[in-house]
Amino acid sequence: MLSIIVCTYNREKYIYKTLESIAKNDFHYDKYEIVLINNNSTDNTELECFCFQKKFPEVNFRYFIETKQGLSYARNRGIEEADGDVLIYVDDDAVVNKEYLRAYYELFANDKQLYAAGGPIIPIYETKPPKWFSYYTKVLITGYLYQGSKIGKFKKGYPGGGNAAYRKEVFEKVGYFNVELGRKGNNLMGAEEKDIFDKMGTQNMKIVYTPDAILYHIISDKKLTNEYFNRLTLSIGQSERKRTLQISKAKYLNRLFFEGIKWAASLVLFIGYFLLLMPQKGTKLLAFRWNVTNGLLGKQ
Repeated sequence: MLSIIVCTYNREKYIYKTLESIAKNDFHYDKYEIVLINNNSTDNTELECFCFQKKFPEVNFRYFIETKQGLSYARNRGIEEADGDVLIYVDDDAVVNKEYLRAYYELFANDKQLYAAGGPIIPIYETKPPKWFSYYTKVLITGYLYQGSKIGKFKKGYPGGGNAAYRKEVFEKVGYFNVELGRKGNNLMGAEEKDIFDKMGTQNMKIVYTPDAILYHIISDKKLTNEYFNRLTLSIGQSERKRTLQISKAKYLNRLFFEGIKWAASLVLFIGYFLLLMPQKGTKLLAFRWNVTNGLLGKQ
């Protein structure tokens, strides 16, 4: 059975649509459950969840409140409450395609060696992106992910946290999400998924990309502001500093080394955008790198 885990915090505007898109999948109700973890929302998120439950009584919908603040706490609570052997994390500001559940179900049923998988993440904008928006900032802010139309190994990176599926036994083997990482309320810290996938990598656990499980990520206007951009990019560096130092000082120094390489790549891209008469895009990439570096160095 599949357990679709939705961790939510103050998403009254989106959560009903998220749950509705799951319920409207072309997949029988007795083969999945929805586990909703409300992480202390202070808006009408709870009311929207109960409206969904009333509208779709046939869905096995299980609602919990996690009082410890933090996305990792909520994700871990989802693991504990889930009855399925495959756990799928879906973001609370997104909708999924009608083939979503079937795609994951068949993928894991047909490959007993598979431990985790992820699919495309396609942004849906509520407002027009700013002029400084580029492919690289798009990936950063929206989680955009598309690696072709065939099932296979990830060409780069790992599944996006908002659209990822795991066998439950993964967490028995590598441990739960690190509660020192991940978002807490309005804090934009992250890296908890990267931590899990790195641990899976050390055990050579198979992870694949599937094009058929599509998540459409709704991007609000506030995520396209300079203020959000600066907070997010600084938090990326802070998260990586904390994650790598928890492993070892050598891991942290190695991450600083690669930051230097990324600076070189960013400068090349900046020059390219400047020559293409798109200086805003290039300048924003340098701001991205600057903020990440400051976060890595422990600056606020």
